[in-house]
Amino acid sequence: MDEFKPLFEEIQNSLVADTFVKMTFSKPIRKNDGLRNVYVRLVTIQNQQKFQFTYRNKTNDVVKNYTLEEAFEEVETLLTNTFRSAVVFTLPDDIQVFVSKKKVVTLKKVAPSFTNKLPETHDRPKEKRAANKDYLFYLGVTDKEGNVIPKMADKYRQINKYLEIIESLINGIKLPKHIQIVDMGSGKGYLTFALYDYLKNDRHKEVSVTGIELRDGLVTYCNDVAEKCGFEGLNFENKLIQDYDNKKIDILIALHACDTATDDAIAKGIVANAGLVICAPCCHKQVRQQVKGVEQESPLLKYGIFKERQFEMITDTIRALILEKHQYSTKVFEFISNEHTRKNVMLVGSKTNKKADTKDINDKIKDLKSQYQIDFHYLEKQV
Repeated sequence: MDEFKPLFEEIQNSLVADTFVKMTFSKPIRKNDGLRNVYVRLVTIQNQQKFQFTYRNKTNDVVKNYTLEEAFEEVETLLTNTFRSAVVFTLPDDIQVFVSKKKVVTLKKVAPSFTNKLPETHDRPKEKRAANKDYLFYLGVTDKEGNVIPKMADKYRQINKYLEIIESLINGIKLPKHIQIVDMGSGKGYLTFALYDYLKNDRHKEVSVTGIELRDGLVTYCNDVAEKCGFEGLNFENKLIQDYDNKKIDILIALHACDTATDDAIAKGIVANAGLVICAPCCHKQVRQQVKGVEQESPLLKYGIFKERQFEMITDTIRALILEKHQYSTKVFEFISNEHTRKNVMLVGSKTNKKADTKDINDKIKDLKSQYQIDFHYLEKQV
C-alpha cells in the first residue's frame, strides 16, 4: 500500500544513518485475539542483520526473524489487520504511527526516547521450562493438546518463573548426588510437580521430593497425579509441618505457608542443615497481633495499610537475620509480578561455611524488636 511508503522510508533512512533503535505495535483491533503487542529490534545472526519480531500473546511469546523486505511486508500486514498504532524509535526522533479505521496512515515525530542503540546480539527467547508436560494437563493448566488454558495463564507464567529462579539457585550451591527436597505447604502441587519434573527429567538429577500438606483431599489428588505421570520419586504426605521429622533435607521449600507455618518450615530447614531454604511468606499475623493497640512513634505507622506493610517487612527481615545467624547467606527479591498479588516476596537462604557474627545479628534483632515494641518473633523460639 502506498500509504505505508513514508513509514518505510523513515525506517530505511534510520537504518542507513544507523539510528534505528526498535519498533513496537499496540492497540489491537480485536482484543480477544490474544495477540497483545509486537516488539521489533535488530539482531545479528550468522553475520547477517535481521529484524526480530517478538509476538507477545496472552499465554506465550513467539519470536520470528525477517529480512528487511520481509519485515516491511509484516509491518504492513500488522498495521492493516491487527494493530491501530505503532512507534518507530530512532535516536533523532520517535515516529508515532496511527492507522484510522479507513486505513489512513498518519506519522508524527516527537522527542526521542532513547539516546543509545540496543545491542544486536541474537538473544534466544526465554525457554519455557514447563512446556508440554503431562502434569500440566492433569493439574488443569493445559488442555490435551498442550495449550495453556486462558484462565491458567498467570499460573503457567508463575511456574516458569519459579523454575527460572530454582535453576539459578541450585547452580550456585553444592548438592549431594541424591537430592532430598521437602515442599512444606505444597497445596495443589503446581510448583512441586514442576520442580520434580525439571530436576528429574530436564536436569537428570537423582531426586526425591516430598510435599507436606494438611488438606487430605489435596494429598490424595496430588499422589494420584504423580502416579499417572510416573513420578516415582514424588510423594505427598498429610501432616502438620511441625510434625515432619525427617532430618535429611537438602532443599527446604515453603511457598505461601500461612503465618507461623513459614517459620515452622524455616526451622525444619535450619535444624536439618539444609543447603538451600526457599520461602515465599504469606500472612504475617504473629508480630502484628503483638503490637495491636500499641502506640508507635513512627508516623509511618499511623495508617493501617502502611502499618501492615511495615510489619511484613520487619517479620521477614528478622527471618532473614535468624537464617544469617545460622550461617546462611540470605537474599530477598520479587518472586512474580505484583500485578495480581502483593504477596510476592521470596526469601532465600544458602548455607555457607562462613562463621556468623552472632552477637551483631542478635543486637540487630533486639534493636528491631525494641524499636517497634515487639516481644518476640516466633522463629526465635523454634531454633
